[in-house]
Amino acid sequence: MKLFYSPTSPYVRKVMVTAIEKGLDGQIEKLPASASPIKREGDLPKKNPLGKVPCLITDDGTALFDSPVICAYIDSLKSPPLIPTDAKGRFASMTLEALADGFLDAGILLRYEGALRPADKRWDEWVNGQMGKIMAAIDAMETTYASQLTGPLTVGQIAAACALGWFDFRYGDVDWRKDHPKVAAFAKAMAERPSMKATMPVG
Repeated sequence: MKLFYSPTSPYVRKVMVTAIEKGLDGQIEKLPASASPIKREGDLPKKNPLGKVPCLITDDGTALFDSPVICAYIDSLKSPPLIPTDAKGRFASMTLEALADGFLDAGILLRYEGALRPADKRWDEWVNGQMGKIMAAIDAMETTYASQLTGPLTVGQIAAACALGWFDFRYGDVDWRKDHPKVAAFAKAMAERPSMKATMPVG
C-alpha cells in the first residue's frame, strides 16, 4: 500500500495511528505530498481529484479517500476491529469520528484564513465562527460523547485524539482543558500510546 501524506496533517495522523494500532504500518509506503487548497500539483490530484491528503493506493491500485474510508479499509484487513461490529457501537464510533473530523475541518479553515488569506481580506466573524465550532465539539465530547472516550479503542477515539492533538499543535495558547476535565484526561491517556507518540506532528 502507498499513502500520500503530509507530516502535519491530522487526517493523515489518524490513518497512521490506525495502521500502527492494527500492526500494518510496515506495509504502507509513504509518499510525501503537498496538498494545497489553491494549487493542484504533483501526482496527488491524479489519484484523488480533490487533491487532498490522505489518499491510499491499495495493492491492486485502487485509490481510497478520505480518512474515514481509509481507516475503515485498514481496519478491515486485520482483527480485532477498531470499528465496533455491533450496530449501536459502530454508529456511535462513526459519529464520534465525524464530530472529530468536523472539528478539524473548522480548524483547517481557521488556519487557512490566518495563513493564506491576504490580511486585508480576513473576516473576524468567520474566524470566530470556526473557533465556535471547535469549542462546541470539545463541549460535546465532555458531555454527550464522554462515555465513548473510555473503553476499548475505536476509530472514533483515535479521530478525537488526533483532532485534540492538532489543536494543541496549532493553537496551543487556547486553554480548552480547564473546563473539560474528561476530555483532558482522555487526551492525556491517548498521548501516551506508542501510536500517538510515533505520529507527533512536526513542522
